[in-house]
Amino acid sequence: MIRSAPLCQSVDVDPWRSHPARILRIMAEVPGVHTYELEFRDPKIRAAYRFAAGQFNMLYLPGIGEAAISISSAVSRPEVLSHTVRAVGNVTTALERLAVGDEVLLRGPYGRPWPVAELEGRHVVIVGGGLGLASQRTAIDQFARHRDRYRSVTILHGAKTPADLFFTSEYPAWQAAGVAVRPTVDTPDEAWTGRVGLVTSLFAELEIEPERAGVLCCGPDPMMNAVARAAASVGIAAADVYVSLERNMACAVRHCGLCQFGPTFVCQDGPVFPYDRIARFIAVPHL
Repeated sequence: MIRSAPLCQSVDVDPWRSHPARILRIMAEVPGVHTYELEFRDPKIRAAYRFAAGQFNMLYLPGIGEAAISISSAVSRPEVLSHTVRAVGNVTTALERLAVGDEVLLRGPYGRPWPVAELEGRHVVIVGGGLGLASQRTAIDQFARHRDRYRSVTILHGAKTPADLFFTSEYPAWQAAGVAVRPTVDTPDEAWTGRVGLVTSLFAELEIEPERAGVLCCGPDPMMNAVARAAASVGIAAADVYVSLERNMACAVRHCGLCQFGPTFVCQDGPVFPYDRIARFIAVPHL
């Protein structure tokens, strides 16, 4: 069962209204991907804005369009919002041309978050494929800050090459907090000394009590299906596997219908779902 969560928590409750936000900082992550730190221009909006791990904002560039982008910054610092973006479409490509000091329009937050509080007292396994880890970064920060509330926290991060691994500079801080980080790549380079292979192969090495475990997964649909199967192979129930879906979300308020996924709407019923709720739909290619 999906637990309710506030969808739009800014001081302005109009879900259609965007607010100007200034770019404070742009950080290159991997080729074609940047993290943008944003700050609302209006101090009242800035002070009132709150979000939960796993939610997203709508970023709007006038004359170009709007895109749903996951929030990748810490819940504990809501006055500065980070969005990690790959330039693949009209909006994200235009965003890549902006500089520090430029403005975008932003509305949100939207969507159902990761079940961070519900997993207290359990083993947490975070599985990210490529850019999928960006939507989990906020949850990782919370798990690391409150590590004593969880039996264990393990990050399984898969990428095509070592150069495609995200947030590697944060690995030491996560590990110092007691979070295990286990990256793996498909194609190693000469300097790579870590694991090679699919991220699902790491499940067999987990030292957890499966009946007391929860999995948070974000990545391409085939990968998330494979992760759910790998979790089941070690005894983790489908209801304890949570996936974050990426679909075309044009309105974020269940109005346009573009993100309909079976009987659900990803923008508000998701993007985070228990796998058992959407398994029969996500198994259908291109749904």
